[in-house]
Amino acid sequence: MSSEPAIRVRDLHKSYPVYSRPHNRLLELLDPRPGAAGRWRGQFEALKGITLEVARGQTVGIVGRNGSGKSTLLQIICGTLAPTEGEVSVNGRIAALLELGAGFNPEFTGRENVYLNASILGLERAEIDRRLDAILAFADIGTFVDHPV
Repeated sequence: MSSEPAIRVRDLHKSYPVYSRPHNRLLELLDPRPGAAGRWRGQFEALKGITLEVARGQTVGIVGRNGSGKSTLLQIICGTLAPTEGEVSVNGRIAALLELGAGFNPEFTGRENVYLNASILGLERAEIDRRLDAILAFADIGTFVDHPV
């Protein structure tokens, strides 16, 4: 049995662009000025400087509030998401058992996805409207509900 860790994560960072208006994505693409990207967007840092090692046979739990980066970290470790900075090495096989975002349209906001998925489940618009506050409270993602997934 190798003494090499099963998973090694070094100084991992993941950030996402945040646009105040949907059309700013297009303006950013069309703006030829050097460094213009910062004019059209902000940054949300989902992970900042994560370092960890998991030994072979070790069991690890990742605990945190909604939006704390748990799923982002796991997606990067599994290779389904690329880090912004840092490195991950996996010594062995790894597979994602559940993709949290499965069934969501990444171009829709969280709120739009709630309406889409609820209507697929057969709920009428009025029923979704009545349940929306409870759904958003359960999701506990704050203002990010109005950003694309």
